[in-house]
Amino acid sequence: MMSKKAKMILEKDFKISEIDNRIYGSFVEHLGRAVYGGIYEPGHPQADENGFRQDVIEMVKELQVPLVRYPGGNFVSGYNWEDGVGPVAQRPRRLELAWRTTETNEIGTNEFMKWAELVNAEVNMAVNLGTRGIDAARNLVEYCNHPEGSYYSDLRISHGVKKPYNIKTWCLGNEMDGPWQIGHKTAAEYGRIAQEAAKVMKWVDPTIELVACGSSNRNMPTFADWEATVLDHTYDHVEFISLHQYYGNHDNEISNYLALSLEMDDFIKSVIAIADYIKAKKHGKKNINLSFDEWNVWYHSREQDKKIEPWSVAPPQLEDIYNFEDALLVGCMLITLLKHADRVKIACLAQLVNVIAPIMTEDNGTAWKQTIFYPYMHTSVFGRGVALNPIISSPKYDSKDFTDVPLLESTAVYNEENEQLTIFAVNRDLQEGLHLDCDIRNFEGYKVIEHIVLENDDIKQTNSAKGTPVTPHSNGDAKLESGMLTAVLPKLSWNVIRLGKQ
Repeated sequence: MMSKKAKMILEKDFKISEIDNRIYGSFVEHLGRAVYGGIYEPGHPQADENGFRQDVIEMVKELQVPLVRYPGGNFVSGYNWEDGVGPVAQRPRRLELAWRTTETNEIGTNEFMKWAELVNAEVNMAVNLGTRGIDAARNLVEYCNHPEGSYYSDLRISHGVKKPYNIKTWCLGNEMDGPWQIGHKTAAEYGRIAQEAAKVMKWVDPTIELVACGSSNRNMPTFADWEATVLDHTYDHVEFISLHQYYGNHDNEISNYLALSLEMDDFIKSVIAIADYIKAKKHGKKNINLSFDEWNVWYHSREQDKKIEPWSVAPPQLEDIYNFEDALLVGCMLITLLKHADRVKIACLAQLVNVIAPIMTEDNGTAWKQTIFYPYMHTSVFGRGVALNPIISSPKYDSKDFTDVPLLESTAVYNEENEQLTIFAVNRDLQEGLHLDCDIRNFEGYKVIEHIVLENDDIKQTNSAKGTPVTPHSNGDAKLESGMLTAVLPKLSWNVIRLGKQ
């Protein structure tokens, strides 16, 4: 007999919010082999006429990535965007101080915009508020978004790009609270420059949306004060504040590791509270929304990265090889983002190719899918619509750092247009399957389309270029009878239960 049971009630009217598709965004930085050897490898058998790897393009399209943050990251705080436009042969090679490599500038704004178009993604462009500032920021907006008849728009046209890009989303620098950042600033210093940059960027193009830098992670000593001070300066000029957080299983305790999404949930609630405090203080009318524009698991590669030869070109950096338990936590994190779809409007899985990424490439060889590829793909593809607010009762457990961790981590998305309902669920139980009873009587005439399961007996199992033993199957046992959905979620599993009208 299966002893543990969880219950869920889903109603069409229990809505959190319409999901902004940008919540499924990702990130490509000039770091490691993300650009050179990742998206771009001219000599590769799969390279197109632009040098872009088509096998990578196909995998990114499979993920349906709607938005890609670019060009950084720590990289952007020392980047002169002018180095990456115009004739490639005339572009300078630069010492890249953030990651201690050499940047060739073969790929710059126009090349990356071309690649983004090939994968059907918008770009979330970051401006350098480390070594540069207001002037470079407004010039880049003019270069990218102004139609014609001005110095920088005409410069873009002279570089072969007639139509403006009309980039909608812009980041005001990156992790400016971090002492490791080129041009690190106090909250007041950053708040002022972000306010002034935001002002002139919007004078060039009033239609853009701006993301102010929040804390680099919630453990920063300046966390909370940083957000409050920055938003005090920028509230009238920005739409978003950013959040960054990475997790790792350093103590090799899986029950504690899989509970880390509760910490992510708490981080999100804290930043919403700070943003709302500033709104109240300013007697403001608008909500500041959240851009969780760096999130992932990152801890496997840190020792390896210490051995890299300085000033090499595109060395293998931050190349975490993810195992099965990492995929489960990534699934829990995606569910957490969806639970806050009313305020988290942008999120970027960091990063997309080779660098802490769902997609890996071999130099001159194949591209392959990491374990984390699958929960990211499933939510992106099937998680479009309205985030529902399920009523859940689940058995709970305590771990080293957490109490009352639910065995069932779950949420649901309703797509009224396609008449589809999708339940995303992780069973955190190490020993046994979890019996789920889900009341969906409100969804008349719905049938189970498929029940996808990602499971593996070895929690440390990884994928590689030689094979992908961690892949999902569609043999889940979800059944629907008289408005009650029943399913057994296998121990330590990621589940996608898809329902639709006949």
